[in-house]
Amino acid sequence: MNDPAVSLRALRGATTAAANNAAAMEEAVAELLDELMQRNGLGGAAVLSAIFSVTKDLDALFPASVARRRQGWDGVALLDCQQMAVAGDLPRCIRVLVQAWLPQGQEAQHAYLRESQRLRPDRSCNQ
Repeated sequence: MNDPAVSLRALRGATTAAANNAAAMEEAVAELLDELMQRNGLGGAAVLSAIFSVTKDLDALFPASVARRRQGWDGVALLDCQQMAVAGDLPRCIRVLVQAWLPQGQEAQHAYLRESQRLRPDRSCNQ
């Protein structure tokens, strides 16, 4: 994009799923993406890409499949991967890195929901 009014920014977020099943993971991913979009005032057209990672205890669905169904996200590049396994990591955790075009000078607002607030208490969302 060649618009001086916007700049490409990286948005971080994480959440946890209540269980390793499709319904719980869908709910968690949708909530996380809704929060990131709302906090940053974004529509789908502003999102360039999203990379999801999940802990090894989550394998019921691909988080990108939830994002792919979002209105306006049909042109967004999506990728899923497994989070590196580290002893003591937060269980059932879904992380995302979203690249999006934000208005120049707007600070990126990250979203850490549910149990993931322990990962970044300085950026947690009180929900």
